[in-house]
Amino acid sequence: MTIRVLVADDQPLIRAGLVALGQAAPGIEIAGEAGDGAEAVALTARTRPDIVLMDIRMPVLDGIAATRRILADGAEHRPHVVVLTTFDLDEYVYTALAAGASGFLLKDTPPQRIIAALHTIAAGDILIAPRITHRLIAAYADKHRAAAGGARLNDLTGRETEVLRLVGTGLTNTEIAGRLVLSEATVKTHVKRLMGKLGLSSRAQAVVVAYESGLVVPSAPDR
Repeated sequence: MTIRVLVADDQPLIRAGLVALGQAAPGIEIAGEAGDGAEAVALTARTRPDIVLMDIRMPVLDGIAATRRILADGAEHRPHVVVLTTFDLDEYVYTALAAGASGFLLKDTPPQRIIAALHTIAAGDILIAPRITHRLIAAYADKHRAAAGGARLNDLTGRETEVLRLVGTGLTNTEIAGRLVLSEATVKTHVKRLMGKLGLSSRAQAVVVAYESGLVVPSAPDR
């Protein structure tokens, strides 16, 4: 399977490096490159890539707004968006994932890990850089948590709620299957159904909902 990737970054040198990295990697095809968010939205609509590597701080339209527009597209084929940035300790993490991004990587991530991340995202999992932990998402989710946040889970079955909780802790479908003694296919079905009931477009949004609803309780901050 070939993964088609669109690269969006306003810095020509970084953009060229990511394009070259993708062109040299087996199983990766570069669908196009964009220098700003608006161009990324237009190129995504035209080329229909599997993944968009999206910078956050870009002219004309920033990466968060571009992500929202891309994922709001009603087309049957919607790409995964992986946010790639130099910034890690701010609300961009929460905002990007809440907007529907499937992953969040730092620009100092080693090339081989970026390629591995593309395969991980294409397989349907989320990916967050090791330095960006779930406790950061939790901190911002707590700030945005509504008093009736748990009410949106009322339509879920007990099993779907348990699966959402495990998704929120960062487990993959394989790990959830092992934890609940289910087949991986059954777990995938539960994830698909709960995301449909909650109106979510990405697994990362499910992580945010798990925190916002209080289903996952943040652990103590690392020291």
